[in-house]
Amino acid sequence: MRKVLIVGAGQSGLQLALSLQSHNYDVTVMSARTPEEIRSGRVMSTQCMFGPALQHERDYGLNLWERQTPDIEGLGLSIAGPNHERVLDWLGELDDYAQSVDQRVKMSGWLELFENRGGKVVYHGVTTYDLDGLTNFYDLVIIAAGKGELVQLFDRDPSRSPYSTTQRILAVVYVHGMTPRPEHPTVRAVRFNAVPGVGELFIMPCFTVSGPCDILFFEGIPGGPLDCWDDRPSPAEHLVRTLNLMRQFVPWEYDRCHHVELTDGRATLTGGYPPVVRRPVGELPSGGQVLGMADVVVANDPITGQGSNSASKCAASYLASILDRGDQPFDRAWMQQTFDRYWADAQHTTIWTNALLAPPPEHVMKLLGAAATYPEIAHRFVNGFADPTDYQHWFLDPEKATQYLASVTTAHSS
Repeated sequence: MRKVLIVGAGQSGLQLALSLQSHNYDVTVMSARTPEEIRSGRVMSTQCMFGPALQHERDYGLNLWERQTPDIEGLGLSIAGPNHERVLDWLGELDDYAQSVDQRVKMSGWLELFENRGGKVVYHGVTTYDLDGLTNFYDLVIIAAGKGELVQLFDRDPSRSPYSTTQRILAVVYVHGMTPRPEHPTVRAVRFNAVPGVGELFIMPCFTVSGPCDILFFEGIPGGPLDCWDDRPSPAEHLVRTLNLMRQFVPWEYDRCHHVELTDGRATLTGGYPPVVRRPVGELPSGGQVLGMADVVVANDPITGQGSNSASKCAASYLASILDRGDQPFDRAWMQQTFDRYWADAQHTTIWTNALLAPPPEHVMKLLGAAATYPEIAHRFVNGFADPTDYQHWFLDPEKATQYLASVTTAHSS
């Protein structure tokens, strides 16, 4: 039985651990926190998982909260004008519903599931020194902890990392009591509100430790009015500040928040990081080699909501590569090939995400504007969140965008 050590207990690490476990691999997970510490801790992300990523969980019986979690049926885009009025507003429907489960709920539950199925968990923080002595005991060591010292084992790949600084300042709060959009009172959707030159506000339905809720998530351009979280406010002050910013910049969303309250006392998060792609193989002082996965090697900005989706897809891709390897050694060449197999898909997410961090070019604004008139454009844009490989064919390239828009308008005029 092949022995695998996975360092990190997030979406990618635990999904891979549980799926390998079902294939009778001897898997050990190292987690810095216990399930109870995770469950009672601070929120960790703004996860919204689309159809393909959710299916990876269903394939291995990991969709433990699917019936309790609100179905996200679409994605709406609103763009603010100079006076903070809406100059564009539309909603596109998803072919397959998305869902968001608070990672405090999911990761604590998955850790318990892994242990209940006979998996070994070591609850301890891991340093490079610790890791150096462990590689000899396992056939494969995977680093799935996207923060902390171990990330430094993996060198930045400048050819795939156009940004070297943080592009958005992030501020998250989970709330109860938000009312529906009056124009779509029965549709649960992610709301993408763009304020040119300032940043974005995302709102998404979620399932948290205290039940169904909504996430309010600001992404602020550094140095702008949404870059105001350095003082790390208390959760109560964080909510007040969020509402004041909403009233100023996205008043149509603020109007839904007159009765909101925090879901719990640990329901806020602030931060930011530079988007980066790193080389997948880390070398330890002893010469041992480890494989990075998900955020360790491809960390995109959350503006496209792809973090948990990419982590799930990475886990599924790495699982296939491990199973395909059979009894052969997990050497450096295999590690590089395993990452390359994942990157063949992940590169499209990275290119699209990096593009959305920049001011939108003319062809993108034409497409988004036309989506208000032509529902098929809105539909294609929205469903690209589930399959970002599609954007290269019509959205990212000016010539292809022009051709696509012309085909849509011609079809409607004939």
